Amino acid sequence: MSVAVASQPLPDILAPGLSLVFCGINPGLRAALTGHHFEGRNNRFWRVVHLAGFTREQIRPEDDHTFLRYGCGLTTAVSRATARADELTRVEIAASAAAFERKIEHYAPRYVAFLGKMALAAMSGKRDIEWGLQPETFGGARVWVLPNPSGLNRAFSLDALVSAYRELCIAVASSV
Repeated sequence: MSVAVASQPLPDILAPGLSLVFCGINPGLRAALTGHHFEGRNNRFWRVVHLAGFTREQIRPEDDHTFLRYGCGLTTAVSRATARADELTRVEIAASAAAFERKIEHYAPRYVAFLGKMALAAMSGKRDIEWGLQPETFGGARVWVLPNPSGLNRAFSLDALVSAYRELCIAVASSV
């Protein structure tokens, strides 16, 4: 992959007033190359959000823009694409916090779901972050932390991911 392609930002899929915005740490190289969220062969995001009840059918990465129909959006905390999220530094993630918070304030979703603890920990300076609903808001949105659906995250089975995401789906539906 060329440096020019990897440096292209992955377009956000956002609209004002969504119920929920899912926030990945940063784009994977394949997502940056194709311009579509969660494009990686081993990424379980689209399967998990479908099985958890967010969508009626499993969305293909190339149709990621259709996620808006379900009141959900997609963005990343850091725009730089990498093969693995651990290639980012905490300083790099923390430096993106103010712009990311302004983005959330601008679009005003009810919830923002961080996929993994890494981005929220670096942005907030907190080390002990639990899974699920957080006590603080971010950019005016309620915050939820979910396990990262990357195929590299072997700590969570498909069933465990679906269960965690379903809990958020129920919370979002009940807060209408």
